[in-house]
Amino acid sequence: MTQVDLEDINTRLVSRFGSEAEGWLAGVPALAARLASRWDFELGELFDSGASSVVLRCRWSDGTPAVLKLSPDGALLTKQIEMLRVFAPTGRVPAVLAADADAGAMVLEEILPGTAAEDLPADSLPGRWGELLTALHAMTPPADWPWTLRGRFEESFERIGRRLAEPAINARISQATWRRAIDRCETLLSTQDPVVLLHGDLHLGNVLDGGASRGLVAIDPKACVGDPCFDAVDYVVEGAWHEGVEARCRVVADACGLDGDRLYAWSRVVAPMFVIAHLTYGGPERALDELLALTS
Repeated sequence: MTQVDLEDINTRLVSRFGSEAEGWLAGVPALAARLASRWDFELGELFDSGASSVVLRCRWSDGTPAVLKLSPDGALLTKQIEMLRVFAPTGRVPAVLAADADAGAMVLEEILPGTAAEDLPADSLPGRWGELLTALHAMTPPADWPWTLRGRFEESFERIGRRLAEPAINARISQATWRRAIDRCETLLSTQDPVVLLHGDLHLGNVLDGGASRGLVAIDPKACVGDPCFDAVDYVVEGAWHEGVEARCRVVADACGLDGDRLYAWSRVVAPMFVIAHLTYGGPERALDELLALTS
């Protein structure tokens, strides 16, 4: 890893886990080397890493390309392994090739060609998204599955809502706007029927091209039980950067066999969160204007 890579990863991990993540990150090269020896793979370059992990390419001894995922949060990794395995029969998530939750490590197959959904031809995506949802939502939730869409939103509203204290955020998203989103969410949660096992974090960056024979593959599930529309809402709201949310909602609802009115209602629930992300990371003003209109 280069110094620039390390600085970026360090910033994200410290933001998520606190200053103790710096010590953990310093030990990553030695940990990765031990696992390579133990599991008989060859380490490669740094792969796209999220806010809670370090990901490295690797190659199994038989030549199989894979990725090594390391996290300072062993409990989180254990949950991720469980979620990947519950969707494994669909073939629409990466296979877990090896795992050691105590070490905060797992090896996953590398999805090839691996093109992110946001870089695929836009006109082909709604139909392929529908096929992906059909496969994922066909899985029967385990009887004792502890995670629900309600719990997912309770955590999100609490965590993201803290950012309303920031002046730049509060100037665009008021407490009243946030409360309105919570009330809209409650209305939808109280009328969920049917409910399915959701991926739970199905945005365009979490969906990869698995090739013609496999179709789209979803990574990093936050599997929970809830309204099937939720697994299409991020894709719909990202239409604010392109053809518009309402136009995309109609196309996606038809392609995925979803209730278009509910899907649009969910877009109004998550719109304030998208506004906060837009204000944090930037983007075209027209997208911000449409997102703000959705929150009203």
